[in-house]
Amino acid sequence: MKTVYFIGGTMGVGKTSVGRCLTELLENSVFLDGDWCWTASPFRVTAETKRMVIQNICALLKNFIACTAYQNIIFCWVMHEQRIIDAILSELDLSGCRLVNVSLLCSREELIRRLQKDVAAGVRTEDVIARSCARLGMYEELDTVKIDASCRSAEEIARAIAAL
Repeated sequence: MKTVYFIGGTMGVGKTSVGRCLTELLENSVFLDGDWCWTASPFRVTAETKRMVIQNICALLKNFIACTAYQNIIFCWVMHEQRIIDAILSELDLSGCRLVNVSLLCSREELIRRLQKDVAAGVRTEDVIARSCARLGMYEELDTVKIDASCRSAEEIARAIAAL
C-alpha cells in the first residue's frame, strides 16, 4: 500500500525541510513541494493562476501515485484552508493508498525568528513575516494531525510523521 503524505503549514514553519528529511527517511519515496508548481515572475494570485497551480499539483501527484517505483509520496504546500486540501484530494484516486495529512505549527515568536533569518539571508522578502503570521492560526481549524515544530529539528518531525 502506498502512503501519501500531505504536509501543510504557513511560510517558514519548515515544510520543505521536513519533506526533504522524510524523503531520505522513507524508502521508495518522491517529494513534491507545491511551490515548484507556481514559481513565476511576477508572482500573480488570480482565479486563473490558483486553478493552474492546483491542476499542476494534481497532475504530478497522480503520476507519482500511478508510478510503481514509489511507495511514499510526500507533498508539502501552504494549504491554509480546508478547501485547498479538499480540492486536491478530490482530484486524486487514493484507493490503495493511505493518506497522512499533517499541519506543522510553531509559536509566533519562533516563526518570526525563522523568517527573519531567511530575510537576512536574502531567501525571502520582509513582507512574508506579516503574511505568514496572519495564517498561523488558520491551521488549527483544519482536519489534519497537528505537529508543533517550534522546538524540534526537521529530522525529529520527519520521524514523527513517519511513525503516524
